Amino acid sequence: MGTDGPGRVGERSDPQAVRPSVNRAEVLKRLAQEEGFQLAGICGPDPSEHLDFLNAWIEEKRHGSMTYLARPSALARRADVSEILGEVGTVLVVAQNYHQEDPDGVPDDSRRGVIARYARGRDYHRVVKNALQRVHHRFEEVEGRPVPARAYVDTGPILEREFAQRAGLGWFGRNTMLIHPRQGSYFFLGVLLLGVEVEPDAPVDVDHCGSCEACLDACPTSALLGRGPSGGPVMDASRCISYLTIEHSGPIPVELRPLIGNRIYGCDICQEVCPFNRRFAEPAIEPGYAARGPGERPTGVELEGPVSEQSGIPPTPNHPGTDAPLLTELMGMDEVAWEAFSRGSAIRRAGRAGFLRNVAVALGNWGSVEAVPALVGALSDPDALVRGHAAWGLGQVGSEGAWGALSEGIKVEEDPRARQEFNHALNRAKEGLTASESGPG
Repeated sequence: MGTDGPGRVGERSDPQAVRPSVNRAEVLKRLAQEEGFQLAGICGPDPSEHLDFLNAWIEEKRHGSMTYLARPSALARRADVSEILGEVGTVLVVAQNYHQEDPDGVPDDSRRGVIARYARGRDYHRVVKNALQRVHHRFEEVEGRPVPARAYVDTGPILEREFAQRAGLGWFGRNTMLIHPRQGSYFFLGVLLLGVEVEPDAPVDVDHCGSCEACLDACPTSALLGRGPSGGPVMDASRCISYLTIEHSGPIPVELRPLIGNRIYGCDICQEVCPFNRRFAEPAIEPGYAARGPGERPTGVELEGPVSEQSGIPPTPNHPGTDAPLLTELMGMDEVAWEAFSRGSAIRRAGRAGFLRNVAVALGNWGSVEAVPALVGALSDPDALVRGHAAWGLGQVGSEGAWGALSEGIKVEEDPRARQEFNHALNRAKEGLTASESGPG
């Protein structure tokens, strides 16, 4: 059996034969390192010890609109991975670094959008899973027989961080991230369930956060709630900027919009302030995770589209890139530009409407009259979600141009929810104009 289905066909030695001279743990870790993983650990497939915590968290509605987390079938698989792979005897957990520095002036430059580090390059799901599959196939070669396996990278019902802690890769920080004591937390985690038994590593049983609460203090939306009765970190996902800008599909709650600032996809604040990241974070080795400049595509992603008859080279995609792009340029992306911008990237998960919703909020938080033309253009976007948040952004600017555009736009707006945004924005803009007229001459 292969990583996600039937295995490769070919001549093998006796499928039941086991090579006693081979240290499977050493082999798996060596293969993981050779395939680009900075950390690798092994644990058994024992049922989860955190299911009660997860159930309570869901009952308290901390998961927001992520209803897939509460499905009985998903909960059963998270509780016991033998529901996924009946033959499972071992869990290999790997970690791959994705850290990169922000460009100069970011995130303080309100004109520019901040994209979480993990999403600035190629979609990590593909990179990590492909590497895990190579580890599996090479391990089969060492074993000399097919080995049942399943690979998961943040897309299946797997409690990756619990397995990582049990495999000795780190502990649960107050920011809910897995933190390694010498490498921080800027890692993607991958899990390979294997149908063989391998000697496990010692778990990390020490909480090295101590009395530090830097992440709690820095979270703009107060999504981090400290540690619960069991000692585990608690997050109200419905207030987290990453949830609001990626997983949440509807309007962003009005009271939280000003707290998002210019973070338009995900958020790294709770990692940026962590002492372990400040001290130990190293640049990513995988070239595919690097931020993209204007028109660039993620490394390893082929470009689709017509080829120039003169040069034979596909045209450069029209998009502003992921390296702190100007908000006004992002707001102007049409479907063609969005396709080029999001292709092969984790950013695509938000969808064009969700992403431009985020950009409109960031433009409103910037509050400059320079944002008005981009927001006015978005008032005619085909998606009501974008139009409504663009109206909110204009209300935050509150200039005469913003007021005029809102006054004209509401005349043709037919969506009830978007009209409500227009009305609130008009009131906000009126307040701003009144204040400026009554202020110092």
